[in-house]
Amino acid sequence: MSSSLTPPPSLLHHHNHHFTRRTLLLSTTTTTLSLPSFPSLSSTTPTITDRFFIDFSLCPNATNPARTLGDTFSSLCSDSTLLGRVILGLYGNLVPITVSNFKSMCLSSNSNSNSTYKNTLVHKIFPGQYFLAGRQGRPDKGEVRPPHELARNTETVDPNAFLLTHSRPGVVSLSLSENDDDEAIKLDPGYRNVEFLITTGPGPCPQLDNKNIVFGTVLEGLDVITAIASIPTYKPSERIRQLNDLAEYFGDGRAQNARATWNRPLTTVYISDCGELKVAKPSLPPSLP
Repeated sequence: MSSSLTPPPSLLHHHNHHFTRRTLLLSTTTTTLSLPSFPSLSSTTPTITDRFFIDFSLCPNATNPARTLGDTFSSLCSDSTLLGRVILGLYGNLVPITVSNFKSMCLSSNSNSNSTYKNTLVHKIFPGQYFLAGRQGRPDKGEVRPPHELARNTETVDPNAFLLTHSRPGVVSLSLSENDDDEAIKLDPGYRNVEFLITTGPGPCPQLDNKNIVFGTVLEGLDVITAIASIPTYKPSERIRQLNDLAEYFGDGRAQNARATWNRPLTTVYISDCGELKVAKPSLPPSLP
């Protein structure tokens, strides 16, 4: 059974009905293709609505074996050395709840409840990628305890909150996929995630994209971020990793406890102060992260 391609009527008026393939293609009716639409940052360009500072310091006595039950983290680190100040720009127009909760954790004045990032640890450093801070737990161990009135963050289930990427050093992000709060804490009905990460470079961290909420950027103090990234960390040997995987396979709960010590800095670095910087014009357009 044969088939033939019949040219359109307009072509039949050509002398001797001669036509080229190009003429045929140009003369046929064209079809408009509809391309799928994807979320665009053009309509949600990040604008800096707030500026906050974080002071990072080194504490030589945080792991002092001679510490007593009456020692607090702040008292142990009273003779700390300031590493430097980092200025953050926050994207309150994109993720207002995430930014509001971060601001609350920086501005909390209730020192008795320890509901602040102040005097809490940078507890994990992943060289060449990012570091983590704001882990929940015991304040006397440099961990944070969020206030009960902190808002529930519904942005964690909003696809639009995950549009920005971790494409360069200095990206500030709410830690979701990398969050290492204890499971017992996460099961609390009043649990509010306040753990955050800052990318350290030198390259991007695409493995964090679409899993963590970018809510700010480092405006000043990237050298401090680099200094933190260079602090040596505990790295288990390959054999220890294999034994840990085996223990986890057999359901040994000690495997997870052991992994909690991996990538911990060997020198204690912590947030010695944090707060808001008032500026005359708070809306400053940054480059995209």
